[in-house]
Amino acid sequence: MSGARDQGLAPIWHAQARLLILGSFPGQASLQSQQYYAHPRNQFWPIVSALLGESLMAQPYAERCERARLRGLAIWDVYASCERPGSLDADIQHAQPNDVRALVLQMPGLRAIAHNGGESARSMRLTQTLGPPVFRLPSTSPAHAAWSFERKLAAWREVFERAGL
Repeated sequence: MSGARDQGLAPIWHAQARLLILGSFPGQASLQSQQYYAHPRNQFWPIVSALLGESLMAQPYAERCERARLRGLAIWDVYASCERPGSLDADIQHAQPNDVRALVLQMPGLRAIAHNGGESARSMRLTQTLGPPVFRLPSTSPAHAAWSFERKLAAWREVFERAGL
């Protein structure tokens, strides 16, 4: 099945970033709003808010991203574009990867790379060659409901602490 090719979002980053979070590819809600993790049931922003100790969810998206960026967090996806009906990672076809290596080279203080979910983690063969330690985190997607918020938060906390956030 082949459909329209969707283009991903630009990275959120800063040269002094300490942790790069890599998702797979934005879901339909994120593509439509041009915002990372825009689905209302995605737990990314609530987890990041809890770990940074800031009420990011109460802030407009641009301010939320800026606060995360200034705190040392970089956000991107492993795929630049793909064909996918809907939002499920399992439906991604003909994916074109982002140049993660080039971004990492622009962040000399990077202490860790973390993959948000299994589809993103398929790129660990590449990211493990880039220098910083690489981790696979449980997906924040509403499709990954097997883990509770608290269990996901604990896993994410460990990686944030290792990255010095």
